[in-house]
Amino acid sequence: MFQLSDVQLAILRVLWEMGRGTVADVHRALPDERDLASSTVATLLSRMEKRRLVTHDTEGRKFVYRPLVSEHEVRSEVLETVTDGLFEGDVTALVSHLLDPKSVKSGDLDRVQALLDSMRRADDQGPADEGQA
Repeated sequence: MFQLSDVQLAILRVLWEMGRGTVADVHRALPDERDLASSTVATLLSRMEKRRLVTHDTEGRKFVYRPLVSEHEVRSEVLETVTDGLFEGDVTALVSHLLDPKSVKSGDLDRVQALLDSMRRADDQGPADEGQA
């Protein structure tokens, strides 16, 4: 289960973007408002490694970190937790809440509709029949 603090998520975002990086690389790439010491970033990466969220390779005397979890995995699990916890597993209620007219930005509904249309087309095509030549 991915229970991530805001700072841990920020670190993962940096690593997802860069692919890999040293403590100094991650520290430099974090938003300025984080105002974290480099030693704090090192400690957080070490703790995240113990949780198998990241791993490192050694290059000379430096640890070069890379994520072990994908952004898609984290998003999926967090969203599933929210859906189960706040919406009792009701995906329709979640989507309805997300599409509240007060919070939807201009153009979002068109993009959502295009996504739904694309999903519907893919569903209509169904899985490819196996064994046919």
